[in-house]
Amino acid sequence: MGLTKDPAFQATTFVVIDFETTTPTGYPAQPIEVAALALRFEDGAWKETGRSASLIRPPAFAPVTPADTAQTGLTAEQLQQAPTPAEALGALDRRLTVGTRYLLVAQHAATEANVLHHQADHCPTLARTDFLDTIPLAKHLIPNLPNYRLDTLLAHFGIPQPADRHRAYADVDVTAQVFLQLISAADLDLQLGDLAALVKTAGRTAKANRPVQAGLFDV
Repeated sequence: MGLTKDPAFQATTFVVIDFETTTPTGYPAQPIEVAALALRFEDGAWKETGRSASLIRPPAFAPVTPADTAQTGLTAEQLQQAPTPAEALGALDRRLTVGTRYLLVAQHAATEANVLHHQADHCPTLARTDFLDTIPLAKHLIPNLPNYRLDTLLAHFGIPQPADRHRAYADVDVTAQVFLQLISAADLDLQLGDLAALVKTAGRTAKANRPVQAGLFDV
Protein backbone atom coordinates (compact mmCIF):
# COMPACT_ATOMS: atom_id res chain seq x y z
CA MET A 1 0.00 0.00 0.00
CA GLY A 2 2.78 2.45 0.88
CA LEU A 3 3.31 4.62 3.91
CA THR A 4 1.62 7.77 2.61
CA LYS A 5 -1.51 5.81 1.68
CA ASP A 6 -1.98 4.62 5.27
CA PRO A 7 -5.10 6.33 6.72
CA ALA A 8 -3.34 6.79 10.07
CA PHE A 9 -0.44 8.56 8.35
CA GLN A 10 -2.82 10.82 6.44
CA ALA A 11 -4.69 11.65 9.65
CA THR A 12 -1.51 12.83 11.40
CA THR A 13 -0.14 16.36 11.46
CA PHE A 14 3.66 16.30 11.62
CA VAL A 15 5.14 19.27 13.49
CA VAL A 16 8.83 19.80 12.81
CA ILE A 17 10.27 21.56 15.86
CA ASP A 18 13.64 23.00 16.81
CA PHE A 19 15.01 24.79 19.85
CA GLU A 20 18.11 26.85 20.34
CA THR A 21 19.20 26.68 23.97
CA THR A 22 21.67 27.86 26.54
CA THR A 23 23.09 25.18 28.84
CA PRO A 24 23.74 26.52 32.34
CA THR A 25 25.87 24.42 34.69
CA GLY A 26 23.70 22.37 37.03
CA TYR A 27 20.46 22.99 35.12
CA PRO A 28 18.77 21.47 32.08
CA ALA A 29 19.08 23.31 28.76
CA GLN A 30 16.97 26.46 28.66
CA PRO A 31 15.29 27.53 25.41
CA ILE A 32 16.23 30.85 23.81
CA GLU A 33 14.43 30.31 20.50
CA VAL A 34 11.76 27.94 19.17
CA ALA A 35 10.41 27.32 15.70
CA ALA A 36 7.78 24.89 14.48
CA LEU A 37 6.41 23.95 11.06
CA ALA A 38 3.24 21.84 10.73
CA LEU A 39 2.85 19.56 7.72
CA ARG A 40 0.08 17.23 6.61
CA PHE A 41 -0.11 14.80 3.68
CA GLU A 42 -3.43 15.32 1.89
CA ASP A 43 -4.62 14.36 -1.60
CA GLY A 44 -1.21 13.03 -2.56
CA ALA A 45 0.79 16.11 -1.59
CA TRP A 46 2.30 17.79 1.45
CA LYS A 47 0.61 20.92 2.75
CA GLU A 48 1.95 23.39 5.28
CA THR A 49 -0.76 23.94 7.89
CA GLY A 50 1.03 26.24 10.29
CA ARG A 51 4.31 27.94 11.12
CA SER A 52 5.61 29.65 14.24
CA ALA A 53 8.88 31.12 15.54
CA SER A 54 9.75 33.06 18.66
CA LEU A 55 12.73 34.22 20.62
CA ILE A 56 12.58 33.27 24.30
CA ARG A 57 14.05 35.21 27.21
CA PRO A 58 16.15 32.82 29.32
CA PRO A 59 15.96 32.90 33.12
CA ALA A 60 18.64 34.75 35.06
CA PHE A 61 20.44 31.52 35.96
CA ALA A 62 20.91 30.66 32.26
CA PRO A 63 22.49 33.72 30.61
CA VAL A 64 23.49 33.64 26.96
CA THR A 65 27.21 32.90 26.80
CA PRO A 66 29.75 33.97 24.17
CA ALA A 67 29.71 30.35 22.93
CA ASP A 68 25.91 30.53 22.50
CA THR A 69 26.27 33.78 20.55
CA ALA A 70 29.04 32.31 18.41
CA GLN A 71 26.77 29.40 17.43
CA THR A 72 23.41 31.11 17.01
CA GLY A 73 24.21 34.79 16.57
CA LEU A 74 21.78 35.58 19.39
CA THR A 75 22.93 38.02 22.06
CA ALA A 76 21.75 38.75 25.58
CA GLU A 77 20.60 42.19 24.41
CA GLN A 78 18.37 40.67 21.72
CA LEU A 79 16.69 38.40 24.25
CA GLN A 80 16.09 40.95 27.01
CA GLN A 81 12.68 41.92 25.64
CA ALA A 82 11.76 38.49 24.26
CA PRO A 83 8.72 36.58 25.55
CA THR A 84 9.22 34.44 28.64
CA PRO A 85 9.19 30.62 28.25
CA ALA A 86 5.63 30.62 29.62
CA GLU A 87 4.51 33.18 27.01
CA ALA A 88 6.34 31.74 23.99
CA LEU A 89 5.72 28.05 24.65
CA GLY A 90 2.20 28.66 25.92
CA ALA A 91 1.33 30.43 22.67
CA LEU A 92 2.77 27.56 20.62
CA ASP A 93 0.96 24.97 22.74
CA ARG A 94 -2.39 26.70 22.18
CA ARG A 95 -1.98 26.36 18.42
CA LEU A 96 -2.44 22.59 18.68
CA THR A 97 -6.04 21.62 17.98
CA VAL A 98 -7.87 19.32 20.37
CA GLY A 99 -8.72 16.03 18.68
CA THR A 100 -5.96 16.22 16.05
CA ARG A 101 -3.28 13.54 16.01
CA TYR A 102 0.18 15.10 16.14
CA LEU A 103 3.70 13.75 15.96
CA LEU A 104 6.63 16.06 16.56
CA VAL A 105 9.59 15.69 14.20
CA ALA A 106 13.16 16.61 15.10
CA GLN A 107 16.76 15.91 14.22
CA HIS A 108 18.11 14.16 17.34
CA ALA A 109 14.72 14.31 19.02
CA ALA A 110 16.11 13.67 22.51
CA THR A 111 17.25 17.30 22.66
CA GLU A 112 13.83 18.77 21.84
CA ALA A 113 12.05 16.14 23.96
CA ASN A 114 14.10 17.08 27.03
CA VAL A 115 13.45 20.79 26.59
CA LEU A 116 9.70 20.18 26.33
CA HIS A 117 9.74 17.83 29.32
CA HIS A 118 11.38 20.46 31.51
CA GLN A 119 9.02 23.16 30.21
CA ALA A 120 5.89 20.99 30.52
CA ASP A 121 4.12 23.44 32.85
CA HIS A 122 4.11 25.97 29.99
CA CYS A 123 3.28 23.57 27.14
CA PRO A 124 1.46 20.51 28.51
CA THR A 125 0.09 19.36 25.15
CA LEU A 126 3.45 19.56 23.39
CA ALA A 127 5.13 17.81 26.32
CA ARG A 128 2.75 14.86 25.90
CA THR A 129 3.26 14.60 22.12
CA ASP A 130 5.47 11.79 20.86
CA PHE A 131 8.32 12.30 18.41
CA LEU A 132 9.72 10.99 15.18
CA ASP A 133 13.50 11.27 15.06
CA THR A 134 15.05 11.82 11.62
CA ILE A 135 18.33 10.18 12.70
CA PRO A 136 17.14 6.57 13.19
CA LEU A 137 14.89 6.97 10.16
CA ALA A 138 17.86 8.06 8.06
CA LYS A 139 20.00 5.23 9.47
CA HIS A 140 17.34 2.75 8.37
CA LEU A 141 16.89 4.21 4.90
CA ILE A 142 20.49 5.32 4.14
CA PRO A 143 22.66 2.86 6.05
CA ASN A 144 26.12 3.83 4.77
CA LEU A 145 26.53 7.51 5.56
CA PRO A 146 29.66 8.43 7.57
CA ASN A 147 27.42 10.08 10.20
CA TYR A 148 23.87 11.36 10.52
CA ARG A 149 24.37 14.98 11.51
CA LEU A 150 21.99 17.45 9.92
CA ASP A 151 24.69 18.94 7.71
CA THR A 152 25.56 15.46 6.40
CA LEU A 153 21.92 14.76 5.55
CA LEU A 154 21.59 18.13 3.84
CA ALA A 155 24.62 17.35 1.70
CA HIS A 156 23.31 13.85 0.90
CA PHE A 157 19.99 15.20 -0.34
CA GLY A 158 21.49 18.24 -2.07
CA ILE A 159 19.65 20.67 0.20
CA PRO A 160 21.47 24.04 0.40
CA GLN A 161 22.80 25.16 3.77
CA PRO A 162 20.62 28.00 5.09
CA ALA A 163 22.28 31.34 5.67
CA ASP A 164 21.17 31.33 9.31
CA ARG A 165 22.14 27.76 10.18
CA HIS A 166 21.72 27.26 13.96
CA ARG A 167 18.77 29.63 14.14
CA ALA A 168 15.61 27.70 14.98
CA TYR A 169 13.50 28.92 12.04
CA ALA A 170 16.23 28.07 9.50
CA ASP A 171 16.95 24.67 11.04
CA VAL A 172 13.25 23.80 11.09
CA ASP A 173 12.97 24.55 7.38
CA VAL A 174 15.88 22.33 6.38
CA THR A 175 14.91 19.58 8.86
CA ALA A 176 11.46 19.57 7.25
CA GLN A 177 13.07 19.20 3.82
CA VAL A 178 15.13 16.25 5.09
CA PHE A 179 12.01 14.71 6.64
CA LEU A 180 10.09 14.93 3.37
CA GLN A 181 12.98 13.32 1.50
CA LEU A 182 13.06 10.52 4.06
CA ILE A 183 9.31 9.96 3.79
CA SER A 184 9.62 9.75 0.01
CA ALA A 185 12.22 7.02 0.48
CA ALA A 186 10.15 5.32 3.19
CA ASP A 187 7.21 5.15 0.78
CA LEU A 188 9.25 2.66 -1.26
CA ASP A 189 10.43 0.63 1.75
CA LEU A 190 8.40 -2.51 2.37
CA GLN A 191 9.33 -2.45 6.06
CA LEU A 192 7.75 0.99 6.50
CA GLY A 193 4.32 0.33 5.06
CA ASP A 194 2.29 2.23 7.65
CA LEU A 195 2.52 4.78 10.44
CA ALA A 196 2.93 2.10 13.09
CA ALA A 197 6.03 0.75 11.34
CA LEU A 198 7.41 4.27 10.96
CA VAL A 199 6.93 4.92 14.67
CA LYS A 200 8.51 1.58 15.56
CA THR A 201 11.59 2.49 13.51
CA ALA A 202 11.99 6.17 14.36
CA GLY A 203 9.57 6.99 17.18
CA ARG A 204 10.46 8.42 20.56
CA THR A 205 7.85 8.37 23.30
CA ALA A 206 7.46 11.61 25.23
CA LYS A 207 8.63 11.23 28.82
CA ALA A 208 5.17 12.19 30.05
CA ASN A 209 3.72 9.19 28.17
CA ARG A 210 6.17 6.60 29.44
CA PRO A 211 4.93 4.13 32.04
CA VAL A 212 6.08 4.84 35.55
CA GLN A 213 8.06 1.91 36.92
CA ALA A 214 7.17 0.85 40.42
CA GLY A 215 10.00 0.69 42.92
CA LEU A 216 11.62 -2.70 43.30
CA PHE A 217 10.68 -2.90 46.96
CA ASP A 218 7.21 -1.34 46.89
CA VAL A 219 4.69 -3.35 48.94
